[in-house]
Amino acid sequence: MPVIQLGDVPKQSFPNGATYQTLVGDDEGSTPIRVGVQVSPPGYSTGTHSHPYMEVVSVLEGQGEAWIDGQDGLLAIGPGITMVFPANTKHGFRATGLVDLKTHGVHASAERILDRFPDEDR
Repeated sequence: MPVIQLGDVPKQSFPNGATYQTLVGDDEGSTPIRVGVQVSPPGYSTGTHSHPYMEVVSVLEGQGEAWIDGQDGLLAIGPGITMVFPANTKHGFRATGLVDLKTHGVHASAERILDRFPDEDR
């Protein structure tokens, strides 16, 4: 089984200052899942979006708030919190603390597919 060292994985820049490191998965879709680590600076928001598959996100460091369609209000998130977003369910999160929000995410898909809903951002 391969071993992946996070420090050896290149960072992909996201708009507004976040970075993403793909640990498992590639552009060819050669794996059945995609796994990565995202680092979001204070104030960063993913915006409201959905995926046509389940996504699981665990908070490793920092503080934030999350939202998921069908649930009232915002959920405070921090280390030890895991969010399970069902397929085709609108959701998002943002970094609210004074330090970066670091998350570990699993996309139940060979490809990372994203549908955005900017008019529904919270």
